[in-house]
Amino acid sequence: MTATLGPTDTVAEPAADALARRLLRSSARQSYDPEVDIDWEAPLEEGMWGMPPERLSLYGTPLWDRLSEDQQITYSVHETASVASVGLWFELLLMQMMLRDAYDDDPTTAHMHYALTEVADECRHSTMFGKAIARMGVPAYGPQRAIHRLGRLFNMTVRGPASYASILVAEETLDTWQRELLRDDRVQPLVRMVSRIHVLEEARHMTFAREEVQRRMAGLSGVQLRVQQVLAAQTCFLVARALVNPAVYAGVGIDPREGRRTALANPHYRATMRWMGEKPVAFLREQGLVPPHQERVWRGSLLLG
Repeated sequence: MTATLGPTDTVAEPAADALARRLLRSSARQSYDPEVDIDWEAPLEEGMWGMPPERLSLYGTPLWDRLSEDQQITYSVHETASVASVGLWFELLLMQMMLRDAYDDDPTTAHMHYALTEVADECRHSTMFGKAIARMGVPAYGPQRAIHRLGRLFNMTVRGPASYASILVAEETLDTWQRELLRDDRVQPLVRMVSRIHVLEEARHMTFAREEVQRRMAGLSGVQLRVQQVLAAQTCFLVARALVNPAVYAGVGIDPREGRRTALANPHYRATMRWMGEKPVAFLREQGLVPPHQERVWRGSLLLG
């Protein structure tokens, strides 16, 4: 004898779909269109910073002290453009990863519907970052050439929780940075508005990424777990080290190699990177993705003290 569902019976909704449905409702209630919500014709304000100076990679070093205030402000705009363009680069990778997963998903589920909604968000964010960099009149530095090439390999090979771990690290480090930036009235209004839009919508994306990490960790064998731990460490190292392209230093007459060496040794910058990485690294450690045998790589990323 088989049971049939009566008119008041329900089938339990999978947890992934329940979360996705909640995120879809949030997206419907509050989303931005940067094309109309940002005044792209508004003039930039003189003497405003690209980001808080204390968060710049050279802040507090002899190289910083050599610069005039005007040069420091100019350099801050270049470094902000580097972070934004690397964020754009990673969003392109993120969209490819999510669409690759959606290829095998059930198109009737809320899980797939939210994944596609997030891809649509990231399309708008990438356009917004590109327009903002163009408006600031500085190069879209992106990652260094070698990292750009590695990004293609990363996109082809990284699967499972490690892919969503890298998404979470990229999103949450920038979220922490932008939440401070948007409240700082020393920062260019255009940059603050771009940050405000990104922070609002990325909150949903981070919730989704955390859920995906947890869901995909379930049932891994010991060998699979070790592979995911290695992939997570390597990809997050790649993302964190890419944020500041050494070419930004040339914009104010500093040799890129000297600037890079100085930044990596700078205690102020190392503290900033640990601050940006604190939340995602703590979560990934709880999930078993930051084991002792990978801590050296995580420390090299500067996200772990």
